[in-house]
Amino acid sequence: MKNVLLLLAQGFEEYEASVFTDVMGWSREVGFDPVNVVTAGRRAEIKGAWNFTVIPEEQLSEIAVDDFDALALPGGFETAGFYTDAFHEDFLSIIRSFHNSGKVIASICVGALPLGKSGLLKNKEATTYPLPDGERTGQLKGFGACVKDQPVVIDGNIITSMGPATATEVAFTLLRMLTSPENERRVKEAMGFLKTPLKM
Repeated sequence: MKNVLLLLAQGFEEYEASVFTDVMGWSREVGFDPVNVVTAGRRAEIKGAWNFTVIPEEQLSEIAVDDFDALALPGGFETAGFYTDAFHEDFLSIIRSFHNSGKVIASICVGALPLGKSGLLKNKEATTYPLPDGERTGQLKGFGACVKDQPVVIDGNIITSMGPATATEVAFTLLRMLTSPENERRVKEAMGFLKTPLKM
């Protein structure tokens, strides 16, 4: 079974995190090739942007990168403390370790920014949340990324996306990259994203 590390920062966007647990959870229930998710963070309890609190299964200091096949990073809100964790060296070090090991890395919304800060996106195509004032895309450019005005961008083993509306697409893309298009379709059908849902 493949394993995904879901890396949660304080102030993470709950919906963006939940798509990974849901899609991979459904893969274990109905998929041809199941994928497991393990949550991790810097704190014993991690509060999301909307006050949903998670007790992570692992602390960053406990993580063995070799135990995982991919890394998933939801975005979050600065007002809820997202960048305090997301830009912390502990976070950036884990991100670099996954990248150096050739693992797939999937981010949603401003989850792309810690990827950029860690140095992964230099000369890579990427996207992030398009604030009207361009602040976040400007940050991404400042990290050396070639910013694209596209909902989801894949460059090699790195997935970035614009925001919550892209979340399920990112999760399904990660499932496909870890397993197969047939497995992705099977899970999409079961979850009702395709017109011929499976019988439960």
